[in-house]
Amino acid sequence: MFWTKKVVIGDGERGLVYRNRQFEGVIAPGVHTWFDPFGAVEVKVHNIALRAEYLGSDENALIDALGTRLADTFVLADIGVDEVGLVMKNGRLEEVLAPGSRRLYWKGPIAIEVRTLALQDEPDVPTDVATRLRQLGVLEKVAVVLPVPAEFAGLVFVDGKLVRVVGAGSYAFWNFRKNVVVQAVDLRVQSLEVSGQELLTRDKVSLRVNLAASVRIVDPVAAITKVGKYADYVYRELQFGLRKAVSAKTLDELLGDKASLDADIFGYVRGRVGEVGVELLGVGVKDVILPGEMKEILNSVVQAEKSAQANVIRRREEANATRSLLNTAKLIEESPVLMRLKELEALEKVTEKIDKLTVFGGLDGVMKQLVSLKQ
Repeated sequence: MFWTKKVVIGDGERGLVYRNRQFEGVIAPGVHTWFDPFGAVEVKVHNIALRAEYLGSDENALIDALGTRLADTFVLADIGVDEVGLVMKNGRLEEVLAPGSRRLYWKGPIAIEVRTLALQDEPDVPTDVATRLRQLGVLEKVAVVLPVPAEFAGLVFVDGKLVRVVGAGSYAFWNFRKNVVVQAVDLRVQSLEVSGQELLTRDKVSLRVNLAASVRIVDPVAAITKVGKYADYVYRELQFGLRKAVSAKTLDELLGDKASLDADIFGYVRGRVGEVGVELLGVGVKDVILPGEMKEILNSVVQAEKSAQANVIRRREEANATRSLLNTAKLIEESPVLMRLKELEALEKVTEKIDKLTVFGGLDGVMKQLVSLKQ
């Protein structure tokens, strides 16, 4: 009939009835008719089987209009300013509501349950909740995630205040209402190179030094909070320690004992970096690079020193040989037999240079006729 309005609501639907744009009531599945000669009745049909959330823009008006009858049709999620809302659909976490949220969900085929979690000073996301939100791909949208690998430490700051230091693991913190900042700190041994430092020795020789050091963080809180960038601080202290140690030694002392240079640098730097939670494990000078003209001078000095050492050795050996000859002569003078043996030794050396030798008169003839010895 022209004077009636008919609406059919399915099993997975609900209808909201408005008369003259004012909310009048909720209708369940079935066939509904109204006498509406002037077209004042409007019915908005909602499919609650697909989406349990109420998508209208007048939820606050509905809450006020239904009053105590609200729970017959809707589940109200009214989240406090210090709470986080967890929306469970058919027993599984599906949505997170921010503090201060207010939302309606239809009662129907999808079972809705709203749980609240209080936000504490350390706003941790429970492990099971974080796991589910990670599965849904929304964890990073509602929480600050901190993965801490092995041999790392994690620092958690809430509103600029350090609240916790955590070990290896995966952590998540609600990012509602509080400014949460997390930072992972590497506790492994690290190497630092201080290269190309132009320095002057105590005797005003210019040279360039390359230095290597190994460090590790033993107090992550001090390393992060006491200095802006601990790596830059350690690098600068190594530079200062190297400069101080080199300026206190002459070139000869540097080249003659690098170990003492390493020890001086280590002693200076270790205490300074220890104040900021960094342990200096070792330090060593890799290279000492001299200017070209200084290299030539040092080469000349080394060459002169080696030549002088060679002359000393040569003279010493000559003196030893002369002394040996003198001792031999004294023995020969005292022993005729030894003199005879030396004569035979000389004769043997002579005969080695002769291809053929004929001897007459025996050994006596050889000694008297072949070799003449002057008295």
